[in-house]
Amino acid sequence: MEAEDESRSLEYTSTWIVAGVCTVIVLVSFAAERGLHRLGKLLLQRSQEALYEALQKLKEELMLLGFISLLLTVVQGPITKICIPEDAASHMLPCKMRTTTHHVSETYHPQTIGKRLLLGAETAQHCPQGKVPLLSLEALHHLHIFIFVLAVVHVIFCVTTMVLGGAKIRQWKRWETAIRDKYTSRRNEPIPELATRQESVHWRKSAIVSWMMSFFKQFYASVTKSDYITLREGFIAAHCASNPTFDFHDYMMRTLEVDFKKVVGISWYLWLFVVFFLLLNVEGWHTYFWLAFLPLILLLLVGAKLEHIITRLAQEVDDEKAKGNEARVKPSDEHFWFHRPSIVLYLIHFILFQNSFEIAFFFWIWSTFGFDSCIMEKLVYIIPRLLMGVLVQVLCSYSTLPLYVLVTQMGSMFKEGMFNQQLHLSLVGWAKGAKGGGS
Repeated sequence: MEAEDESRSLEYTSTWIVAGVCTVIVLVSFAAERGLHRLGKLLLQRSQEALYEALQKLKEELMLLGFISLLLTVVQGPITKICIPEDAASHMLPCKMRTTTHHVSETYHPQTIGKRLLLGAETAQHCPQGKVPLLSLEALHHLHIFIFVLAVVHVIFCVTTMVLGGAKIRQWKRWETAIRDKYTSRRNEPIPELATRQESVHWRKSAIVSWMMSFFKQFYASVTKSDYITLREGFIAAHCASNPTFDFHDYMMRTLEVDFKKVVGISWYLWLFVVFFLLLNVEGWHTYFWLAFLPLILLLLVGAKLEHIITRLAQEVDDEKAKGNEARVKPSDEHFWFHRPSIVLYLIHFILFQNSFEIAFFFWIWSTFGFDSCIMEKLVYIIPRLLMGVLVQVLCSYSTLPLYVLVTQMGSMFKEGMFNQQLHLSLVGWAKGAKGGGS
């Protein structure tokens, strides 16, 4: 009787149950859609066009997620009918087999011992002896849940990082206000903060000392008032010298909003990364333990690089002052990896996704298979993974992201947020019109 209840199909399910479940699903979906729609209208009313575009990107990701879900549902029948040799299914398992049995369902589902595998047994009946289904219905269901959890956790982590990082950057507003209030006609006088920065870099000219100082500085006072004023003056001199009261802080916040819409999504190469590490989740390799070090290492490398760029810019100012030239920061792409400041954003995007993947995988295993699952591994591996995940999230929010927003303005070209959205669209339209008229 219990088996019959578990295998009861829709045609033998009470209509009030079907109608009730459908009602709840429709109401929740409709409420989510209306909520996103109202949020979009609110962003447009507040002239937050960049954040509105990020919201549209989020909707695209949700639509892709829905398509993946639909595709998994549609193809689950054909997939479970594909049979492969039993030996092929016993290699590269995430858990060791505990027992040897003739029941196929228990052979290729060692991680679900102790649970009822009625669906797996039914799907295995069509396979000849010595072969097993490529993937069971239960495994497809677990994969379905994992993709959903990964997408949700990634969006939450990106939003959290941008909100916390934006709050840190907004603290610099008082520096911007003080600079613009104190600005006078004596534009050629040296700035005290800049002079202090110049005097402090003489002993940092050694490459080893410079990199070591840059590495440790990202953990405390990653951006000081001296750094902000120095880089602000260099940016204004390079890109808008005729407007010395240019609101540099407001410009940075616009560029942050533009960059946010680029990191909130999951690009195709990130999905390839997921597939690659799912492949390497083999028992005994401790793949996800070693994988947890990757975002932390990359984050520390990016933070050290950004701090080192500030030091190099200050050293160049010091060298120019020694030659009797004008002591001012000169933005240049040469300071960045491969002369491309945009690479830093790609790395931050990858770091956020990788950290999301680690945390999502942990909670997915915990909720699906339990804390004692062999995939979860021992406690000595779990605690460092969680601690590194929290460290990466905090360090990226309060140190690396603010550093990125400030230092990447020191490229040869200004970024997309230089103009507000209306002026930007007008310039783009004008350029297209001029190009069309010329042709």
